[in-house]
Amino acid sequence: MPHNVQGPVTERDDRAELRADCANCSGLCCVALTLTRSADFAVDKEAGQPCRNLQEDFRCGIHTELRTRGFPGCTVYDCFGAGQKVSREIFDGRDWRGDRETARQMFQVFPVVRQLHELLWYLTETLSLAPAKPLHGEARRLLDETERLSRLPADASAELDVAAHRETVAELLYQVSARVRATAPRPRNGKKRDRRGADLIGARLRGADLRGADLRGAYLIAADLSGADLRLADLIGADFRDADVSGADLTDSLFLTQAQLNAARGDAATRLPSALRRPAHWDR
Repeated sequence: MPHNVQGPVTERDDRAELRADCANCSGLCCVALTLTRSADFAVDKEAGQPCRNLQEDFRCGIHTELRTRGFPGCTVYDCFGAGQKVSREIFDGRDWRGDRETARQMFQVFPVVRQLHELLWYLTETLSLAPAKPLHGEARRLLDETERLSRLPADASAELDVAAHRETVAELLYQVSARVRATAPRPRNGKKRDRRGADLIGARLRGADLRGADLRGAYLIAADLSGADLRLADLIGADFRDADVSGADLTDSLFLTQAQLNAARGDAATRLPSALRRPAHWDR
């Protein structure tokens, strides 16, 4: 289970393979990625260099203290299950400590598969959205293609043009978003709800009716969204760091991820999509 989440998903989990399983990963996120000393990470670390907190069994030595020890960024990161696929499937259980060339390939492949798994998360959600049914055929095709790409051999995976594939998927996801958001009630004040990429850092949106809003890539850092209604809002790529979602309704929001929730502040009254878990730090 990834850092900072608790409790099971109660419904049939169509995205089980897209959830981090740290017990079946060789600690790739703790080695392959670059860390920059900041409010999120207490140290600088080059890509390919093991984190000082990584133990011999690939577990984190300060897992339960990450936030208090200066590593809140680790509790937010989500590999979408890429770690176990790279470790157990693509490299057949080998780990980066055994051979320098294997390590080099694993560190190249891991971020590629992570991006593809994020796309799989969104495409799987698309297939559950009734208003997007006319687009389900294309979504299924792209899902199958993305899954195929995520299982490429190491050499082919490292050469993959992920950006081009992301662009193709993004175009479909926006069409899906438009269809679903069109079913939301119209704003009473008649104002448009297109806030795509908007700077809403620290915005006071307490109790706001944001149903059907386009908040793709919006900067919601430290925004007050307590009690806000975000049903049917497109939240793909929105930055929720330190956003207050206490009591907010996120039940039918579009393309929300566990990483976004982990970055936010909420409480027991926050309503979540059934596919996501309430972050453990919300109860502290």
